[in-house]
Amino acid sequence: MASKQIESHREGAEIYNEPSVCRQKVEELLDQCHIPKGLMPLTNLVELGHNNSSGFIWLKQAKATKYKFKELGATSYGPEITAFIKDRELKSLTGIKSKEMIIWVTLAHVTVDDSEDPGKITFSTTMGLSKTYPLTAIEDDPKEMK
Repeated sequence: MASKQIESHREGAEIYNEPSVCRQKVEELLDQCHIPKGLMPLTNLVELGHNNSSGFIWLKQAKATKYKFKELGATSYGPEITAFIKDRELKSLTGIKSKEMIIWVTLAHVTVDDSEDPGKITFSTTMGLSKTYPLTAIEDDPKEMK
């Protein structure tokens, strides 16, 4: 499904295929939209696309990866991640799951509040459940899980 969605937004999109450029561009895009860079710790990106007119972004990795955040726990990033990005928000997110207790839940929406201090980030699932954390929860250096 994500591949079809990517194809429909390719026309007019900025597309990068050099891993180091992908990493740099995703950090710039997250920073520009006031979303913490730690949300996407991906190191094996092979493609990044951004359609500025629709706000659609996609990230392709060589393989799925899992990271362990100190406060968030395990997070799985699939080989294709898509979302509509705007200021302080990722909507219609696909490709990212978080482990809650013993089950993996798909994340669908991420919002960053615009209050000064302390900042918060809220993750919502496809089922409408949500959980809020301080921004510092994703600013740590997550460890890649093997």
